[in-house]
Amino acid sequence: MERNILKEIRSSGFSFAKLAEEYPRLSALKEVPQDPEYHAEGSVYRHTEMMCGELVKLSGWQDLGDEEQEFLFLAAAFHDIGKAICTKQEDGKWISPKHTILGEKVFRRMVYREAPQFGLTFQQREMAAKLIRYHGLPVWFWRKKRPEFDLLKAAESIPLRLLYLLSMADARGRISDSAGMLTEHVELFADYAREVGVWEGAYGFTDPYTRFRYFHTENLWQGARLYDDTEFDVILLSGLPLSGKDSWIEKNKAGMPVVSLDNIREEMQIPPTKGSGMVAQAALEQARGFLRKKEPFLWNATNIMEETRQKLVRLFAGYGARVHLIYLEVPYEELLVRNRKRERYIPEPVLEDMIRKLELPMPWEAHEVKWLS
Repeated sequence: MERNILKEIRSSGFSFAKLAEEYPRLSALKEVPQDPEYHAEGSVYRHTEMMCGELVKLSGWQDLGDEEQEFLFLAAAFHDIGKAICTKQEDGKWISPKHTILGEKVFRRMVYREAPQFGLTFQQREMAAKLIRYHGLPVWFWRKKRPEFDLLKAAESIPLRLLYLLSMADARGRISDSAGMLTEHVELFADYAREVGVWEGAYGFTDPYTRFRYFHTENLWQGARLYDDTEFDVILLSGLPLSGKDSWIEKNKAGMPVVSLDNIREEMQIPPTKGSGMVAQAALEQARGFLRKKEPFLWNATNIMEETRQKLVRLFAGYGARVHLIYLEVPYEELLVRNRKRERYIPEPVLEDMIRKLELPMPWEAHEVKWLS
């Protein structure tokens, strides 16, 4: 029987302890230590329990709709889930480097692989995942070289008014001499988010082209209006193997030139686990041929890592292309069924490793980004 964690959160009376009884990964946080200077309350579990208690006391909590309350509490319950895999002792102190980035991936993978245990939509999953990713931003944004840039980037994915509540509860839900200072930083974040116009949602750029350039150019003012000099379209597909990229092309872009890494590998008779550099080089040569002629084409590969996608986006945009990034996803069980039927079967450990590494495209990565699930 499929469960729904959001309904369970409400029926529990927004109790972290009751939620942890149903979801063992939360209970396991009792075994994850923290630096007493910032968390004298003890384990990650105890901090999270205190944080969830503070969240429902905040003045802005009652102003939220039911669904916003539920997935904000969900994000709070799992906000430090990344610490379970990265906490270590260094120079006599407990540290958890990059736990927010890891936490986003852990949460996404967990909900994707165990979808019936959570009952979340794609949008709900990703909203909670991004709240987990950015929950430390309100405390540290002022140290950034371009603080408004980081706020605008986060606002592309989540409402910062919700991030403010999450981070305020995080700051209050601890025993530390620094708690007061942290809450001051979070209040400063709220004031700055309102000032730059991203408190309620994404920034209102003058046009999509200027928005793209802002996130890919050093020191560009967000209020600028740039001349759009793009001349043709390139579609960049992203998604795990067997997520339906070939079917999407056949249905939506039949006849459009395609640079396919799988096809190149097959033509060159290169095994799946070898020759990746050679295949990529051949694909880039094909792409440059289209780019030099300003001819629209489609790049078909997994592209599950942000760094890989951004190298391609920069290359395509450098030739004057409008880049459309499309991410495709199918349910985990369907992915496994398709793989078992596939002629070129992917070993499941390899597939699981790809799921572990998966970084979903962010809204700012291209001129246009779509998610199809």
